Amino acid sequence: MSRFGKFPIFALLIALAALAAALFGALHNQISYSVGPSYFTDFKFTQFGTDPQMAPRLAAALVGAQASWWVGALVALPAFLFGLVAVPRNVSYFAAGIGAIGLVVVLATFAAIAGMLGGIIVTATGWLEGAVSLPEGVDRAEFLRAGFMHDASTIGAGLGAILAFWPMRRARQIDAMRHARQEKAPNE
Repeated sequence: MSRFGKFPIFALLIALAALAAALFGALHNQISYSVGPSYFTDFKFTQFGTDPQMAPRLAAALVGAQASWWVGALVALPAFLFGLVAVPRNVSYFAAGIGAIGLVVVLATFAAIAGMLGGIIVTATGWLEGAVSLPEGVDRAEFLRAGFMHDASTIGAGLGAILAFWPMRRARQIDAMRHARQEKAPNE
């Protein structure tokens, strides 16, 4: 099989990773808006130039999609390039790519939850009081809860960029075993 035959699958997987990240960002921001509306109204909406007349939840979703889509493509790129070269079968490559996207989304979700809990603990206990510089005018507790959540999900996505190689490596191994069985079968 020609490696060039997998380029459309590669492009599709990158697009799906970007879409998954945009959806993740939009949904993530619904939760982080709930725990830290000031993070958005006093910081992110201004940073992203969001229309002040837009409904805050819709604006939060839009900011999440804008901030995240490219991260999905960037996080997926190394593993998908590896799979493009290393995984022989198109079907295996596509399945491994979907698995890698799912793995990154799950890791980022658990990291976001951990970050939100960390932000809640930090604000409830007063840890880091005065140690964190905040933008002018934001509510400290809300900013830290939402900010910790955002930072943690980014760390989760970064870890996902490394672990996304696992489905690709596994697909390569499965294809190699399948090929070895096919080579051996006619000789038996």
